[in-house]
Amino acid sequence: MAGRWLALGIALGATAAAIGCQRAPEPPVIRVASLRDVEGQVLGEMFAQLVESAGEARVERRLGLGGSGVVFAAFHAGEVDLVPQYSGTLAEELLREPSLTDFTTIRRKVEARGYEVLGPLGFNNTYGIGVKREVAERFGLRTVSDLRGQPWRGGVTPEFREAATGLGAMVSAYRLALGEVRTMEHALSYVALARGKVDFVDVYTTDATIRRRDLVVLDDPLGVFVRYEGLALARSGFAREYPRSWAALEQLVGRLSDSTMTRLNGEFEIARRSPSAIAADFLASIGTPGGAVSGPAAADEPRWLRLTLEHLALVAVSLAMALVVGLPLGWWASQHRTVAKTVLSLVGVIQTIPGIALLCFFIPVFGVGWEPAVYALAAYALLPIVQGVVTGLTQIDASLRDVAAVLGMTDRQRRRRIELPLAAPALIAGVRVAAVINVGTAALAALVGAGGYGTLIVTGLALNDWRVVMLGALPSAAMAMAIHALFAALESRTSRWR
Repeated sequence: MAGRWLALGIALGATAAAIGCQRAPEPPVIRVASLRDVEGQVLGEMFAQLVESAGEARVERRLGLGGSGVVFAAFHAGEVDLVPQYSGTLAEELLREPSLTDFTTIRRKVEARGYEVLGPLGFNNTYGIGVKREVAERFGLRTVSDLRGQPWRGGVTPEFREAATGLGAMVSAYRLALGEVRTMEHALSYVALARGKVDFVDVYTTDATIRRRDLVVLDDPLGVFVRYEGLALARSGFAREYPRSWAALEQLVGRLSDSTMTRLNGEFEIARRSPSAIAADFLASIGTPGGAVSGPAAADEPRWLRLTLEHLALVAVSLAMALVVGLPLGWWASQHRTVAKTVLSLVGVIQTIPGIALLCFFIPVFGVGWEPAVYALAAYALLPIVQGVVTGLTQIDASLRDVAAVLGMTDRQRRRRIELPLAAPALIAGVRVAAVINVGTAALAALVGAGGYGTLIVTGLALNDWRVVMLGALPSAAMAMAIHALFAALESRTSRWR
């Protein structure tokens, strides 16, 4: 009888194991990314919904990343599979042939580099020069050449200033003698123009803001501004691995005219509809199934708890990592005073690196998302922590160590009972500074898809909506103040140990 029960148990166990082994494998993931601008997020959502409708893979959205540099870095790191792009951007930044305008040639050369290109989608979102209508009428401004002869002030994006077919090419081709030209965020340039701080701005020709602010876009008779035709850029092998998804995406080819794209951008930027609702409605209008239900704009759904937890997690984890490295490094430097200044100088160099540059540095190693943000924040936090440890330990009176030796204390006892209490206020002050710095710097993490309050700030800048910007900035400031107060109280408490 016992043998029968044993055999039954073995059979049941084998059956359970077989069932476990036959569990359906996890579906593959297609990571859809986009630039942080309005148009990129709308197109990215269209791509995501089309891929979802094909049913071949689960979609992971990484919409609203930084500029083209961040997106290309994520592509090279294997963190992105599909992204909306432009022919002009590929010619200039990927092929390094900015004068190349023929779409077929661009696609052939890009595909030779291991990418796949789908398009054109139908619209041309190229650069243009925008001025107020009253200024255009008063001075008779119709073409870019009409800017000749006066020191017009400009507000342009970093991309336009650096582009080979941007500001420099325009000035050279039209022989302009401009006044001061400031570099600023795209949304801010419109604000500067409205307030009379600048006379012209660079625009993207499918911007809904052009019509909303009643701007005049000057003609470019010399064709300085090359075509930026919308397209889909995918990693190598995408069409072969996901043929139904690729076929679904092909339904967009030629379906998005300039006017259509401008209207869709306006629905997000002006009407404040969510990209998911805009994409779903457009796909339905052309007889293509989407995958989203219309709803309010993402900016109107603050999702405070999730954003707060994301922001706190970025600060807490990065601070913990900095402590693991900074505390022993600071202690070692304090014991070797001849190299302490060198150590502090080397750690301080990190503080001179712009935050977005440091994030981009970690993308090739860790990809986009949580990891590069945490490592960048941890690097930023090192200097105040190491400085606090070195300052606290080097200011201890040497005679106290002699007293400890006379009393027969071991090195461990001396550090725990004498040095740590005396150095604690300076150490905690360093941690306090590091934490407060990281709360503010963590807003940049949204540019690599790591979430936090920066998500609202980036969205607000894209929408030129200061209410949304403040929805992210004010909680971040409040968190920094709360952390500062917490550590200040702890620092005051530990100062009593002296």
